[in-house]
Amino acid sequence: MRILITNNTLAERAGSELYVRDLATALIRCGHHPVAYSQVLGEVAGELRAAGVPVVDDLARIAGPPDVIHGHHHLETMTALNWFPGVPAIFVCHGWLPWQEAPPVHPRILRYVAVDELCRQRLLGEAGIDPDTIEIILNFVDLDRFKPRQPLPEVPARALLYSNHAGSGEIAEQVALACSRKGIDLDVVGLASGNPTAVPETLLPKYDIVFAKARAALEAMAVGCAVVLCDTPGSGPMVDSNNFVNLRPLNFGLKALSQPLSADVLAAQVARYDRDDAAAVRDRVRREANVSDVVDRLLVLYQEVAGGRTALPEDEGRANAWYLRALAPRIKENDEFHLRLADAAEETRRWRLGNECLNESVEWLEASRSRLEERISGLESEAHALREELDRAYGTVTWRFRERLLRTRGGQFLRRVLGIFR
Repeated sequence: MRILITNNTLAERAGSELYVRDLATALIRCGHHPVAYSQVLGEVAGELRAAGVPVVDDLARIAGPPDVIHGHHHLETMTALNWFPGVPAIFVCHGWLPWQEAPPVHPRILRYVAVDELCRQRLLGEAGIDPDTIEIILNFVDLDRFKPRQPLPEVPARALLYSNHAGSGEIAEQVALACSRKGIDLDVVGLASGNPTAVPETLLPKYDIVFAKARAALEAMAVGCAVVLCDTPGSGPMVDSNNFVNLRPLNFGLKALSQPLSADVLAAQVARYDRDDAAAVRDRVRREANVSDVVDRLLVLYQEVAGGRTALPEDEGRANAWYLRALAPRIKENDEFHLRLADAAEETRRWRLGNECLNESVEWLEASRSRLEERISGLESEAHALREELDRAYGTVTWRFRERLLRTRGGQFLRRVLGIFR
């Protein structure tokens, strides 16, 4: 099958980007022909191309229509639907909060997929999607990449905060404090910390405890690390063989992070460390979250929608109109934002112009002061020279007066008196 996979970006190594990469490379291995589309390309696009998956930022470069569109993110999905008339689609929702994940409604989107229960609620509650067209297909791990590590130690020594959103702020401080109380060394990896990794499969086996959520947490579990659910929205429990069944439908994500992000809460979860139970969780993940099982299920959906109905032109027109209507407030809000940004830029320009004038005035005053100081110094030199000349002139006058005085009778008398007392 020819499958067009859309995504908001294919740049940094983040959730849906890596989903596209792993899905497309697995489809290649199964003998299918995926093509990835995004207008923002980067590192992940390079990884896809290296794996033999074509990547485009312009749909005109694709020769002929695909059999099915696998849509992520509404802008890219709707673009593909309008570029390839008559091609059916599925739409996969990966997030509860991001605006880009809002589900579009279109007569050729025949099936919807949610990666967890919360995303299913978004499909139902925000877009009124028919529940019969929705299926939950939970996230997966490429088990060929993420191999099991050596058995965990009895007492944990090294921990990893593994998140693209956690940098050097509160979350890193609280996790570090919780680990320090237990004598555990902590490292931080991810985009926000300025320390991303392209090879998490080689990094994760070096750690005993991993603080993460969603896909990152699942990868750490597949390796065999003990995992404490944690990210910027809050914290959750350490995943164990008892709570796994409840946390898995939540994708170990936002809804599972119901506890405060504090060192006390995190330290209490670290205290639950159990290497044998972590091994049991690892084995369960490797049984239930294999990428090949997800690909098999998606291929069934592709086959089902590939033979689906072709929408009437008037229905497609209405769907496009409704989509543009929903998009308009965001665009107008963005326009207002850009107007405010332009006003701020103008104020900044004026401030900079005034600042430049002020700087020029300060420079002129400094130059004037330097010139005055030089003039004062010159005048002081002239006064000093004049003083010396006056002193010399006064000394000459005084000597001549003394000589004349000594020639008088009074002077001769003084000379005799001075001689007596000498």
